[in-house]
Amino acid sequence: MKELLPSRRETRRLRRRIRLAEILRLGEQQSILVIAALIGLAGAVSSFAFRRASEFIHWVLTDQHVGHVASFASLPWWKCILVPTVGGLCAGLILLLRNKWQSRRGGDYMEAIVLGDGQISFRSSLVQSASALFSIASGASIGREGPLVQLSAMLASLFGRWRKIPAVRLRLFVACGAAAGIASAYNAPITGALFVSEIILQTISMEIFGPLILSSMVATLASRHLLGSNPLYQVSLPRLYEIGWGELVAFAGLGLMAGIAAPAFLWILRAVRMGFQRLKVTLPLKLALGGSLVGTMAIWFPQVGGNGYSVIVSILHGQWLVPALVSILVFKVAATAVSFGSGAVGGVFTPTLFTGASLGFIFATGLQQFWPHLGVHPAIFGLVGMGALLAATTQAPLMAIILAFELSLNYDIILPLMAACVLAYQTSRLFATRGVYAGVTSSAANLSFERRLAAAHVAQIMKPDPPCVTLETTFPEIARLFVSHRVNYLYVINAQHRFCGVVSMHDVKEFLGDADFSAVVIAGDLVRAEFPTVEPETSLAMALEVFSRHTGERIPVVSKDEERRLLGSVSKTDLMLALVNRKSVAA
Repeated sequence: MKELLPSRRETRRLRRRIRLAEILRLGEQQSILVIAALIGLAGAVSSFAFRRASEFIHWVLTDQHVGHVASFASLPWWKCILVPTVGGLCAGLILLLRNKWQSRRGGDYMEAIVLGDGQISFRSSLVQSASALFSIASGASIGREGPLVQLSAMLASLFGRWRKIPAVRLRLFVACGAAAGIASAYNAPITGALFVSEIILQTISMEIFGPLILSSMVATLASRHLLGSNPLYQVSLPRLYEIGWGELVAFAGLGLMAGIAAPAFLWILRAVRMGFQRLKVTLPLKLALGGSLVGTMAIWFPQVGGNGYSVIVSILHGQWLVPALVSILVFKVAATAVSFGSGAVGGVFTPTLFTGASLGFIFATGLQQFWPHLGVHPAIFGLVGMGALLAATTQAPLMAIILAFELSLNYDIILPLMAACVLAYQTSRLFATRGVYAGVTSSAANLSFERRLAAAHVAQIMKPDPPCVTLETTFPEIARLFVSHRVNYLYVINAQHRFCGVVSMHDVKEFLGDADFSAVVIAGDLVRAEFPTVEPETSLAMALEVFSRHTGERIPVVSKDEERRLLGSVSKTDLMLALVNRKSVAA
């Protein structure tokens, strides 16, 4: 009989588990946070790998180890055209594989989070990222945040599919991957979480926001370890101890200008894309044409190449005259529109920041001419302009305010940022502006998802095969199951698989020190017959009501007939995530 009893090691582990559960109340929400942290780490590593791969391809194409602006400035005219043309052609040929490898899983992380089941195609994501590598490395005027987010979200989806995580929770993990991608791209942890919450999910709920914040934080810490911890745009700005009415009017004017410029900027991007779509040529030729146009502009204006990071830094350091910057701004917008319109895979975050910084600098220089006693600083207006234009183009003012702050880590710009970003956002809405990410989160798509969720029942978020025992299961086996499964309750069934009740982990601790008595105890002696249950057809709202009267993390799901067979269990966390998604989509 003694060999059937739990070993001393198993007894000690079970006692520690009971003690920790009583003190810390560890549950599934804590396990979600652990996974979110791992996703953040994976996002940072994938971001680092993508950056290094992009730098290597850039060196192969240009034989240069410097940035895009410096490379284009040193290349002969014919090579300025050839490099982005070849890069665009390679990017287009790679994208042809996407149609060949089309699968039932979506390829876009936004669709997977908002409309799908959280599953992202591994091969499609690799194809898109490889295409983005050639476009970005060859000087296309797009940002790298797009592929960084896609890769990070894909890794999260891949982990969830491997672990067979339910769809409602898988969507959260993919969202954590997207947040990690943005955070690692801009060294901005709060922005990563807000990007997903405000733009994609359109809700800030702690069931979702907590894991997003943790994933972004870990991604940022890992990225700082790999790439350095300085702010992305580190500039010395004068202190704004007091902001008078004159300064507030000036920043409000910048917000109004950004709110007017944003619809025009988005219209240009979409108009050029429609023009490329009308061309009766293959995708590789479209991307090659886009690359050649960018390369042609780079002959005279090397600053149009790449995402514009180095030019933004020079703007914030006040190294430009207005006539030259106006010319650069015009051609940079044209290059961004051509790269985006031709179908290059990438983001428009950083080109938008470039445009906003230029508008802010130009606006401040004009104020200096006509209102010299105000004492404006063009660099401050450049930073505020970045946030204001981003708020108007993304329709996410809170995210834009935080991003502009995290990019500079200068708290003094918060008040001007708040004024300019809110005014830019409200002004752009007067023009019925659809945000740059409005395609996936459109009202028609959301309405379709809302109709699906309106009929959601417990069966759709139920986890089958929960840990269970029979009435005759001995105490040693019960103890071992509690050690091997991180649950607080074991479900008890009879020979016909009928649900009979539960055995609580806290009820077994009194027998752990009595070997003789525990040798004769079975599950039937410990079972709690009164325990809440739900049925597969129970609505999510009704299930939430059942959870409101129960302190546990999971509730068993039993069949509706008289046999009441155990079918699975439903988690409070999954239920809350499903309801939060429903609320955010309906909004």
